[in-house]
Amino acid sequence: MRFMMLMIPKGYETAAPGTMPPADAVAAMMKYNEALKDAGVLITLDGLHPPSTGARVSFAGGKPVVTDGPFTESKEVLGGYWMIEVQSRQEAIEWAKKCPASANEIIEIRQVQEMADFSEEVQQAAAGFGELRKGSGR
Repeated sequence: MRFMMLMIPKGYETAAPGTMPPADAVAAMMKYNEALKDAGVLITLDGLHPPSTGARVSFAGGKPVVTDGPFTESKEVLGGYWMIEVQSRQEAIEWAKKCPASANEIIEIRQVQEMADFSEEVQQAAAGFGELRKGSGR
C-alpha cells in the first residue's frame, strides 16, 4: 500500500518568499528521512516553497482563472510530502508519529488509490495510466 504523508505547517500560508526552515530542524528531519529510506519504505519526498510563490488555477464557469499566491482564504497549506510504501494504514501512522515535527506542524496521511480499487469500467477508462506513471521519469 502506498501512502502520502503531507506536512502541514501552521503559519506557512503567510510565509514570505524564500522562507526556509532552521538548519537544526532540517538536520533532525534528515535523520527521519534516512530512517524511512533504511527501512525500505521511502518512495520519494520533497519540500515545497511557500504558497506566496505559487499559483492556483480554478475553473469556475468552465474557464481557467489563475490566482497568484499568497492565498488569503487558506487556513492550511502543504509544506512538503513523503510517499511511502508500507503494509497498512497503521504502519503509515506509526511512521508519521516518529517524525520530528514541531508543535505547529500536522501530518495528514492519505492512501494512494490503486487501479484495483476502481470498478472495471473505470479501469478501462484509465487504460494506459500505468504507462504514463512509468514514462514520467521522475
